[in-house]
Amino acid sequence: MGERVTKEIKIGPIKLGGGSPLVLIAGPCVIESEAKLMNAAEQVVKAAADLRVPLVFKSSFDKANRSSSSSYRGPGMADGLKLLAKVKETFRVPVISDIHLPEQAAPAAEVLDALQIPAFLCRQTDILQAAARTGKPVNVKKGQFMSPWEMKNVINKIRAADEALTPCPSPAGRGVYDDIILTERGASFGYNNLVVDFRALIIMREMGYPVIFDATHSVQLPGVGGDKSSGDRQFVAPLARAAAAVGIDGIFMEVHPCPDEALCDGPNMVDIAGMSMIIKQIIAVRAAAGRPATAEA
Repeated sequence: MGERVTKEIKIGPIKLGGGSPLVLIAGPCVIESEAKLMNAAEQVVKAAADLRVPLVFKSSFDKANRSSSSSYRGPGMADGLKLLAKVKETFRVPVISDIHLPEQAAPAAEVLDALQIPAFLCRQTDILQAAARTGKPVNVKKGQFMSPWEMKNVINKIRAADEALTPCPSPAGRGVYDDIILTERGASFGYNNLVVDFRALIIMREMGYPVIFDATHSVQLPGVGGDKSSGDRQFVAPLARAAAAVGIDGIFMEVHPCPDEALCDGPNMVDIAGMSMIIKQIIAVRAAAGRPATAEA
């Protein structure tokens, strides 16, 4: 049986799916400061260019689902979007970030090239449809509590965005929204642990939409730190290689120049050199499988 070719979606100028080369979504978990964000962006952009891998830069302006109320959340939407706009303009790279409320969708879409829905919110109809009505691609992270086949219901909710009870039709006026991306980030395995069922990549790609593998959140250990999550980054590379062998349209990695000093998700993030090494390995795996490896493949 041949491998399913997924729908091609554009994130800014970047082509994702449809047999296009692998896309890298990468950046720090959360915006820590302007200086740190710009430094990280410069390094990630250069590394992706050296590898000839199309890049979408990611960082969160708010981490609304942190384990503790005392955890660092980020600069907030207004300031965070300004900083992401600066990254976009300075480095000529498309940007993506997550939203947590339906009312954040429209202002976020003024800056972002794609909107991301966090795993814990992947079933929330209002936020899914608000994101879809912006006309921007919507990347939905599969909840740790969900089976891959349940993502069909998520797809149907997004596709029905204009049928929802709204005061007016969406500005995009497209009727049915179809720029949908699905991301696998592991499934709950008892308490404080995640595992990756690689069948999920195949099952979700059979739905016809691009599938991303989140290599860093998949090694997270939720709540292990008591008031924060932990993780085990030694497993990022082997899981990423396995995902590339099974078949994916893109790879998601949260990266940081100094992960052990990061204010959020440090234990499961990798540094820039680690990211480059993993991408090289993924390119080799994809080449062996006869898939486009880089932007020049």
